[in-house]
Order: sequence, then structure tokens, then C-alpha cells
Amino acid sequence: MSSNVKKEVQKVADKTAWNPMRLVSSWGVRSNHAYTAGLLSVGVSLATWLVSRGKNDAKSQSDRWGIFIGQWAPTFFVLGVGLKLEEES
Repeated sequence: MSSNVKKEVQKVADKTAWNPMRLVSSWGVRSNHAYTAGLLSVGVSLATWLVSRGKNDAKSQSDRWGIFIGQWAPTFFVLGVGLKLEEES
């Protein structure tokens, strides 16, 4: 195949491929939003753990709540990176 044909095939593939980052970006979500959500989830995780400890819940239950919400932060940060790459392309 010539390079022109390859470029045309790549253009068509790019237009028809499902890109979740492009979809989320088209909704107006930006990388800064995802990074902010990641930082907020760290704070919410700590607050949830502290509130659960204050209610005299078992320490293991408090830890579970903190860890559950703490898992959101890496997800938001990864979404932020993906959205940043989409913004730059």
C-alpha cells in the first residue's frame, strides 16, 4: 500500500473508532475537572474515615470506607491524563 492510502485508511479508522476520552471531552469535561475530582476524593476519603471512627464503628469498617473512597482518586487521575492527551491531539 502506498503511504497516501495508509493515511486515508487511518483517517477513516480514526473517525469511526469509539474513543471514550473524545466522548467525555465532547461533554465539556476537561482534564482539570478530573484532577480536581481526584484531589477532592482524597479529602472525602479522609473525612469519611474520620467520621466513621467518630461514630465508634469498628476500626476495620472505618478502614474499608476510607479505602473504598480512596480508590476513586487513581481513577480520576487516570481520566485526567487521558483527557489531557485528548486535549493536546
